[in-house]
Amino acid sequence: MDRIVRDEAEMEALGETIATGLEPGSVLALVGGLGAGKTRFVKGLARGAGFQGEVTSPTFSLVHEYRGGRLPVFHFDLYRLKDEEELLGIGWDEFFDEPGVVIAEWADLFPDLIPAGARWLHFEVLPEGGRRVRQLPPSPAVRPTA
Repeated sequence: MDRIVRDEAEMEALGETIATGLEPGSVLALVGGLGAGKTRFVKGLARGAGFQGEVTSPTFSLVHEYRGGRLPVFHFDLYRLKDEEELLGIGWDEFFDEPGVVIAEWADLFPDLIPAGARWLHFEVLPEGGRRVRQLPPSPAVRPTA
């Protein structure tokens, strides 16, 4: 997948579309700079999974849980974490036992803790406006850093 997204509504629509193909146990690893559209994408994805409430960035709480839809969505923001122990300390591994979807923004900060089989998406702000969202191969060698 390589998609150009013109505005926030299209970014949410992309998230909604991707949600239709997700199953319990799906993991999405999101990478890209500040303002690239990662959280906006998750808003659409949570809606596509059936969540009707407000979706916000978990920058300060580190994880938000969105339940009540077809699939629970566990939305992590790894940006403020200092090391792997801190991530494991908030119960990272336990969320993979849940029958839901795990989404990690800034996943490239802790690539060794992202499960094999995760779907890596790179979000990029384009100079002419809009965003590009690309699916990356699972190889750690090609994961861009934020």
